[in-house]
Amino acid sequence: MRPIIEYTDYRKAILDYYEGRKRESAFTWRDFAAKAGFASAVYLKYVGEGKKNLSAEGAVQTARAMGLEGFEQEYFGLLVEYAHAKNDAAKREAFAKICALGDSHRVKVVGKDDFKFFSSWKNIVLREIAPAMPGAKPLEMAKMCKPAITAAEVTEILNFLTKSGLLEKGADGAYRQTQRTLFMDSFDVKALAAQDLQVQMGELAVDAIKNMPRDERNMSGLTLGLTERSRERIEQELVEFRRRIMAIATENDETEQVFRLNLQLFPLSEKINRGKNEKDA
Repeated sequence: MRPIIEYTDYRKAILDYYEGRKRESAFTWRDFAAKAGFASAVYLKYVGEGKKNLSAEGAVQTARAMGLEGFEQEYFGLLVEYAHAKNDAAKREAFAKICALGDSHRVKVVGKDDFKFFSSWKNIVLREIAPAMPGAKPLEMAKMCKPAITAAEVTEILNFLTKSGLLEKGADGAYRQTQRTLFMDSFDVKALAAQDLQVQMGELAVDAIKNMPRDERNMSGLTLGLTERSRERIEQELVEFRRRIMAIATENDETEQVFRLNLQLFPLSEKINRGKNEKDA
């Protein structure tokens, strides 16, 4: 198996450990379970397959059986805590512990930079503004943001973006994007950060409605009565629409202004059980 610090899913680590041992010797799930102190011969197999969960105590037993000690054992335990967190707040707390543990041992935690990048609208905006303003000072960039931020924030964010490889700074002092587009995929840590980002962008949209001239913004909405099938079709249309918009935005490398486009589809009622209502009537 890979070093445990490279894993974000403790179940994958268990499966990789087992497969590695099995290739080297006549190692069975029974052997693995017995080594970890579990009575059931298939318990860890079920854990790896997602059919069972590890407790905090079980995490310690399993980590020891996998030969993990000290920092690595603690990291494995935090992966278990993260996986079984009851809500988003608990997940954020567990991930913060994982990052702190990595920092204390000077190791890079997978997903840390992604989480930090997608956690703030300022990172995303400056990734677009900096390449469009070659030679600009942090204060100049700060004033270009809506709402404006501080020069100190710009400096900190630019340092983060270059260190994490999301921007590169040339010999001429100009910033360039290492990738034209970034996506928030299904990776769990990104998805968690994306929720915070969506809230921030929603708040910025409300502020724009209240304070921005109408000729500088385009906002509209629809309230719809839908079936499950029509909702699925609309969601697919939104996916295709985002792709077309991204294609237009990336036709050239120049940027004159940074915009945010929010696409939101959410229920305003509970599901209406027509069959039950008709029966009751």
